[in-house]
Order: sequence, then C-alpha cells, then structure tokens
Amino acid sequence: MKLNKALLLIVSICFCTNAFAQSSKELKRKKEALQRDIELAQKNLNKAASGKKLTLGQINAIKAQIRLRQEKISTINSEMKNLDHQITENTHKVHNLQGRLGDLKKEYAGMIRFAQRNKNAYDKMMFIFAANDFNQAYKRIKYLQQFGQYRKKQAAYIQGTEKQLSNQIVVLDKDLKNKGSLLKEQEGEKSKLDKNRSEQTVVLNKLSKQEKQFQQDLKKKKQQQAVVDREIRAAINREIAAAEAARKKAEEEARERERIAAAKAKAENKPAPTTSTTASKPKTASEALRATPEAAKLSDAFEANRGSLPSPVSTGYITSRFGSYKVDQASANNDGISFQTAEGAAVRAVFNGKITKIGEIIGRYYILINHGEYYTVYQNLRSVSVSVGDKVSTKQTIGMVGEEGGIPKLDFQIRRGLTPQNPESWLAR
Repeated sequence: MKLNKALLLIVSICFCTNAFAQSSKELKRKKEALQRDIELAQKNLNKAASGKKLTLGQINAIKAQIRLRQEKISTINSEMKNLDHQITENTHKVHNLQGRLGDLKKEYAGMIRFAQRNKNAYDKMMFIFAANDFNQAYKRIKYLQQFGQYRKKQAAYIQGTEKQLSNQIVVLDKDLKNKGSLLKEQEGEKSKLDKNRSEQTVVLNKLSKQEKQFQQDLKKKKQQQAVVDREIRAAINREIAAAEAARKKAEEEARERERIAAAKAKAENKPAPTTSTTASKPKTASEALRATPEAAKLSDAFEANRGSLPSPVSTGYITSRFGSYKVDQASANNDGISFQTAEGAAVRAVFNGKITKIGEIIGRYYILINHGEYYTVYQNLRSVSVSVGDKVSTKQTIGMVGEEGGIPKLDFQIRRGLTPQNPESWLAR
C-alpha cells in the first residue's frame, strides 16, 4: 500500500513537471517573438529617424515598440508567476519525498533489527519450531523467504527515492536561478521601457513643432486612401453587378427554354410542362457574390478559417488597428490594419482566391483578391508578381512591400462584400 502511494507521488511529480515545462516553453516562444518584433521596430525607427522630417511611420514605430515592450514585460511576469507556482510545488514535493524517505528508512531499520535477531540458522529454526502447528510453521517459513526479498526491494526503493529527491532538489535550484534571471531581465525591460517613453516625449515635442507640416502630410495620406477605397468599392460593385447580371441572364434563358417547351407541347397537343422558373427577388451583395457553387464553396472555406488565416507578411508587427484613431489632434479611420515589416519583405495571399484588381497610386500598388463573397486588400506594394485574373493559393507571394516615411509598411483589409471586417479577428495570432 505504501509502495503504491509512493509510486503515485512520483507519477504526479512527473505529470506536473511536464505541464509546467509545456507552459514555460509557450511563454518563452512568445517572449522571443516579441523580442524579434522589438528589434525590428528599433531598426525601422533608426532608419526613419535619420531624416529630419517627422513621419507617421516614426510615431507608429515608437508606439509599437512601447506596446511590444509592455507585452514582453507582461509575458515575463507570467513566466515568473508560473515559476513561483512551480517552485512552491517542487518545494512541497521535496518535503514529501524527504518525509517518505524518513519513513522508509525507519521501516528498513526495523527490518534490519529483526534480521539481526534472527541472523543465524539456529534462531530461524527456533522461530519455525516455536509454531503451534504445522500450518503455522509453514507460514513462518514462507514469511522468512518473503521477508528477505522484501528487504532487498525496500533497499532498492530507498535508493530510488534518494535519487528522485536529489533530482528534485536540482530542479528546484534551477528554478530559483531562473527566477533570478527573469527578475534581472524584467528590470532591464522596465529600464528600456522608460527610455522608450522618453523618446516618445521627444517625438511628440517634435510633432508639436512640425504640426502644420504633419497635418498636411496626414491630410494627403487620407486623400490617397480615399482614392484607393473608392476604386476598391467600385471594383467590388462591378463584380456584384456582374454576378447579378449573370443570375438574371440564367433565369431569362431558363424561362425561354420553358416557353419553347410549352409551345412545342401545345403544337403536339400534349400537356404543357410544369413551369419551374419564377422571377426572383433582387439578391443581397453577399448572395450575389456566392451565387455559383464554386463561389459559395470558396466563401464557406474562407469563413471556416476565421482566426487561423496566416499573416500577409511573415515577419512584422501591427502599428495601426481597425477603426478610428487619433494622431495628436488629428483623427482618422482605418478599414483594416497596418503592419511595419522588414525591408524587402514579401507580401503573401492569406487564402486561395482570384486576383480581381491591381491598382497604382503615386508609385505604389494595391491588390484586390476575391474569395467568394469575401475580399482581401493589400496596399503599399512597391512591386507585384501577379496579374488580374490569376488564381493564387494561401501564402503565395503576390508582391514586395513598399516603404512609407522610410519604414517598410503594408496596409491590409478584409471585406465581406463592401463591408470592412476587423482583420485581427481573422488572422492567426
């Protein structure tokens, strides 16, 4: 019974250790990914800061760096909480093993004392012959045989428990050292965060001095974005109109076939065939875009991948989120999200689809991809590697990212028909 309890304790120790290790690995991976994004943001910021003119890209880069640094500190805090819990658990396990080892040693000492009292053959024979009857004598013989085997097992188990205890103490010492390293890393990140905030203050002071020029640049960008949005809406409207026209044409052709069949039946004095085609009500944009079986299947597949679509860039961080936002006193609206990425980064299709439109404005391209009733938009490309009408697959390169204010940047949208969606709820984290 005691042996079973001890085995159960060891199994629980292994299980908990594996669970903690898995959680720690996930936190470590997240922290490393955040550090890569922080370094990329710093690289972009250094590149943009070489110019005297303040850009929206610089402001977004330093804001992103502060946000990423805060996320990293939060991740370190989670690591430390996890480690504290693990240290508490391991300390408890060490105490349990120490207690168990003490009990085992006491039991073993009792067996040794018994063995000392019956160490010679004469004592063993006397122990057997002192039995009341033959049955009891037989049991005493079996007992002496089993006692020897059990004593060997207990000795081996004591050695195993001592080894387990030694290993657990090593793990505990390692955990304590790791906690010390995490505390040191946390202090370093807090210091860097304070530095980032000081840099942000300097940038905002610089912004107040260049406010007029900055407002003009922002107004110009909004005008350019408005042009792109109009062209995107026009392209989608054309597809909706074409889908609706194709549906009406198909209905008219069906009615014409029924009319001819009815006339033929009348001429042959046969019963008129049953009419199956009736005038349908105007379809919604979504219904029109998924009118064909192929479009409906593609739409359903796209929707089924909500929350697991790949990022349109393999490396980078979000600097502008979906919806309205403010920069200093100026307000703006983003129908998608914006990524700052690495120089020369490839832009990838996030899902299978068909290139519907490629447009160009002030030396930068945008691409519209159809996914049934859904569309994805990729803006600020310096070059494209696809053509209108091409079918693309998930993660296929469609172009190279361009720069804005000296920083590589991609604007990305997801639309259901004409309605903008928040891409963050569609992309995998």
